[in-house]
Amino acid sequence: MAENPSVTLPAVVEKIIPSADPAEPETAQINIVEGAEPLYQEIRIENELTDENGKVVKLKEGAEVQVTVEVAQSDVEPVAD
Repeated sequence: MAENPSVTLPAVVEKIIPSADPAEPETAQINIVEGAEPLYQEIRIENELTDENGKVVKLKEGAEVQVTVEVAQSDVEPVAD
């Protein structure tokens, strides 16, 4: 079975933003280092991930990460030559 089309871009956790509500997770601000337009290099996600053992973990400021965009085969079209 073919893999879905995707792109993976290098990124860095720029800063961790504390939550105003202790019941809500903090936010990780991630800067895409290469492959994104300057105005759109920054994304923010909840800073709660799950490791291979099912344990909840958090990103550290300065961590090198990869941002992957994956799409179903049915949602792409060929590029004209």
